[in-house]
Amino acid sequence: MKTVGVTRFGGPEALRVFEVPEPHAGPGQVRVRVHAASVNPGDRYLRDGSLGLISPAPPYVPGMEAAGVLDEIGAGAVTDLCIGDRVMAMTMPTEPGGGAYSQYLTLPAQRVTRAPEGTSHAEAATLPMNGLTARRALDLLGLSAGQSVAVTGGAGVVGGLVIQMARAEGLTVAADALPADEELVRSLGADLVVLRGPGVVRRILDAVPEGVDGLVDAAVIGSSAVAGAVRDGGVIVTFLGEGPRALRPADLRRRSLRTYTVFVPDYLDDRARLDRLRSQAEAGELTLRIARVLPAEQAAEAHRLLEAGGVRGRLVLEF
Repeated sequence: MKTVGVTRFGGPEALRVFEVPEPHAGPGQVRVRVHAASVNPGDRYLRDGSLGLISPAPPYVPGMEAAGVLDEIGAGAVTDLCIGDRVMAMTMPTEPGGGAYSQYLTLPAQRVTRAPEGTSHAEAATLPMNGLTARRALDLLGLSAGQSVAVTGGAGVVGGLVIQMARAEGLTVAADALPADEELVRSLGADLVVLRGPGVVRRILDAVPEGVDGLVDAAVIGSSAVAGAVRDGGVIVTFLGEGPRALRPADLRRRSLRTYTVFVPDYLDDRARLDRLRSQAEAGELTLRIARVLPAEQAAEAHRLLEAGGVRGRLVLEF
């Protein structure tokens, strides 16, 4: 089968196409004939070696979400799916089966659910990991209908999904955007849109003078930089990578702030939440945004486009 990965870590040019033996579904597993795999910012960490040696032998294969057709069900697998069903799945490239940039993917049955009706393979491939990331962020916030949340990086895929999920749950949403993205962010459901960039905290406070109840820092600005927009006793949800930009413990205690960091594998085996994403997409509550679909052979170009920035929606590889 065809797979895309690296034997030597490096830049986008390190990605190559390989022919490797097809895997088959083992006990408790299903196999997906992958037709589309999304390209996410975290994929570069496997490609450039930041994750280290993650499997017994190369090629090391990136990719955390895919869509395609179920074509094998292993012994003892518990699933309501049938061979031939259109499906979507989340996977971890650090596990023995490797990542989603492959024609065939074997997975525990609970990581696979039906693709939303009416979507293409490429659209469905953008939902599992991005959607579960946004879902985890909202769950960590723990806010109730009528409360307020600010979202940085509102025009991004995860930020946009956070906005839509928050609105579906009755939260008042303030989000940042560049002028070119303001219409997009409003269309996703933001009640208030403020200019992205230096001074964003002041602009959020101008819109919500008492401070928001919670904030999701999808732009990874850093909790220390955005804390001023959150009321005392509020909640900040961050993503891996903020490092020294995190709030100091003394600041947390002084303002009674709570901070949480999203760790996506927490929901890796949560099929109920994965299937909820399907239902929300079918109901029109979630928008699946594609920037561009490229053949798998152009994975290096997809990574170059991603790293250049300014992509709105997900780049998707087609197998």
